[in-house]
Amino acid sequence: MPAAQAMVLDAPGQPLVARRLALRDPAAGEVLVRVAACGVCRTDLHVADGELTQPKLPLVLGHEVVGRVAAVGAGVQRFREGDRVGVPWLGATCGHCPHCVAERENLCDAPEFTGYTRDGGYASHMLAKAGYVFALPDAYDDAHAAPLLCAGLIGYRSLRFAGDAHTLGIYGFGAAAHLIAQLALWQGRRVFAFTKPGDADGQGFARRLGCAWAGDSSQAPPEPLDAALLFAPVGSLVPAALRATRKAGTVVCGGIHMSEIPSFPYAILWGERVVRSVANLTRADAEEFLAVAPRVPIRTHVQTWPLAQANEALAALRAGRVEGAAVLLCP
Repeated sequence: MPAAQAMVLDAPGQPLVARRLALRDPAAGEVLVRVAACGVCRTDLHVADGELTQPKLPLVLGHEVVGRVAAVGAGVQRFREGDRVGVPWLGATCGHCPHCVAERENLCDAPEFTGYTRDGGYASHMLAKAGYVFALPDAYDDAHAAPLLCAGLIGYRSLRFAGDAHTLGIYGFGAAAHLIAQLALWQGRRVFAFTKPGDADGQGFARRLGCAWAGDSSQAPPEPLDAALLFAPVGSLVPAALRATRKAGTVVCGGIHMSEIPSFPYAILWGERVVRSVANLTRADAEEFLAVAPRVPIRTHVQTWPLAQANEALAALRAGRVEGAAVLLCP
């Protein structure tokens, strides 16, 4: 078995290091994936910067993985060598905790996460549990399929919690927002996009996608929102979104990490407004979203870097220099 080329995180706050890692044959229930592309997600930044505090170290980041099955372990029947697959954030669940039994596997008490507690896709090869791997729509090439696997999936789950909201605000117009705005528009909703102050390029991008309005997050929308989706990890946006949301509206926090939410007056929550978080994803989310994405069709906007430049891609994402989604192309 040849070695894998990988960009490895040895400790939070340190640059990733190029390294060759020994490969093993897939165990029972696993597949070995030859990686073609891997999205660079804001969650990767939270891990690399130490804001998510329990990674496996050393660690190969990356949980928006597209590749082809290079080998299958015993008992795997869903895939065979050569199949194109996607590997998302949710890497495994226990199957027997109260949440798994209640079909809420995204809340599993003993989960594994790709690129956090399992090595991910910033590499030429990776191992994944076959039951948590998905066939991908043929409508997308490898680079454009990658953002669907987290930005798309978390965005989709967040949008579901917006219910039948007709006027939808999206705070933080990055990878997830640019995908889910397209789905929301296709569903007949009106979308208002909020970017960081001064981000004229991001606002222009949102308008080109069809958003009815785009402004910065310090502004009030032109009319009250039925629901708001927060993808920017900025706690102060929670009271801002509540103020922008009408009675009985919902504010959905779609990130895995957020800065502290400041205190706010009860008056902006009163009126049966709801604040809720989104945690991880379920395999049902993935099946549903990957089926609907090509029907819209959702168009992914990507900027690409070679695997060896993973640190540069992370720096561009951290600095807000990515329009759409960042993707690594693997050798």
